[in-house]
Amino acid sequence: MERPTAPPLATRGLSGLSQSSDPNSPLSSISSPAEQRSDAKQNLFRSMRALPTQHVWAVWFDRQPAQGQPQQQQQQQQQQQGGAAAGGGGEYQAQLEQLGEEIESVQDFWRYQNNTPVDRIKMRESIYLFKRGFRPIWEDRRNVLGGSWTFRVPKSSGPEVWKHVQLMAIGEQLQGAIVGKEDTLCGVGLSVRFNAHLISIWHRDASSKASVDNLLQCVLDTLPPNLRPKSDNYFYKRHAEHAGFNPPPELQAVINSQRAREAAAAAKAEAEGKAQQEAAASAEEGSEATEGQ
Repeated sequence: MERPTAPPLATRGLSGLSQSSDPNSPLSSISSPAEQRSDAKQNLFRSMRALPTQHVWAVWFDRQPAQGQPQQQQQQQQQQQGGAAAGGGGEYQAQLEQLGEEIESVQDFWRYQNNTPVDRIKMRESIYLFKRGFRPIWEDRRNVLGGSWTFRVPKSSGPEVWKHVQLMAIGEQLQGAIVGKEDTLCGVGLSVRFNAHLISIWHRDASSKASVDNLLQCVLDTLPPNLRPKSDNYFYKRHAEHAGFNPPPELQAVINSQRAREAAAAAKAEAEGKAQQEAAASAEEGSEATEGQ
């Protein structure tokens, strides 16, 4: 006896026309309105040309070492990454890794942004968006003379502030605030602390006061009013001023040379200011003497 054919399964919300299991049936090519809209949307995305960013960006993650990790294993990791004895932040490099592919377009950025929830980042871990060629390490040869602004923001608004700061970076607004040929934006970062997110903006030349001032003003002007941090919740610091700063000898010589140039420039400016004051005082005395005759 021939068995009866089982009725097709019914699916809530879908037209029965799209449920044919026979690939040769003319009904198999008919899609529901929702499926047609989805297909059209995907085809539109595929046809859109990627909007390239001016710079190529890399995402870095600072993963805290596992608790209870044997000291010998930590030392081996440090040696593989260059070692603390060699300088250059070897211990920190052992915890740092580059995530995913580089960001070369606006679409790449949103793909990364939408798939990297900040609330998944654990305590004392950090994520960074840096230009290609830069690493988020104080002692990196391209960062060693630089510094950063750090903004302490509540965790409730941290993800939104982080999104805006990243957009300022890839949109070249932060770079536009930089002054001088020797200075450039390195990247931005977010670090998780107990009750706040620390959002940082790194640039290459801490001696450029104009860059330091302009970067702060750019952030305060661009952030929406409800996201702007209060004046006591942000600060600027040179990388070399951090207690853990440990550059290799060859880069320490570069730092010493920069400090000597800055000291000489400051002494020159002070001498010129003093000379101007003396000249002004002398001119005033001469004017008073003339009036008394």
